[in-house]
Amino acid sequence: MRQLQWRQWGVVVVLALILPGALFAQKQDDLTQKLIQSYDLLEAGRLEQAKQLYRGILKENPDQPVALNNLAAILVKEKDYQGAMSYLEKALPRAKGYKVMVNKVCEVEGICLAFRPLAEEYGNQELEPLIKLNMEMLKAKMAEGKAK
Repeated sequence: MRQLQWRQWGVVVVLALILPGALFAQKQDDLTQKLIQSYDLLEAGRLEQAKQLYRGILKENPDQPVALNNLAAILVKEKDYQGAMSYLEKALPRAKGYKVMVNKVCEVEGICLAFRPLAEEYGNQELEPLIKLNMEMLKAKMAEGKAK
C-alpha cells in the first residue's frame, strides 16, 4: 500500500516537471503558427488582417522581434516610414541572439524585408543583421525622400 502511494507521488512529480515544458512548447507552436499565418496574409496583400494578427501577437508577446519587423514591413507598404522605423528600433535589441529558420522572405517596396519563419526561436539565421539591413534600407529611402 505504501509503495503505491510513493508511485502516485512519483507520477505527480514527473507530471509537474514535464507539463510546464509541454505547455511552453504548445505556446511556442501557436506563436509560430500565428507568425506564419500573418506573414501569409501580408504576402497576399491582406494588410489590415495581417496587421491585426501582428498586433494580437504583440499584445501577448510585446518583445516578439519577427512580429515587430513584419509589422514594420506593412507600415513601409503603407508609406508610413517613421512608424516602420519605430517598430524596427523596438525589434533590434530584441533580435540580438534570436535565431530563426527563415522559410521565405518577402520584399516590400524594395526597402524592407518580412520573414516567414519555419520555426520560432531556433534555427540557423541570426535575426539581428536582417533587422539592421531593413533599418539601413529604410533610412536610405527616408533620406532619398528628403532630398527630393
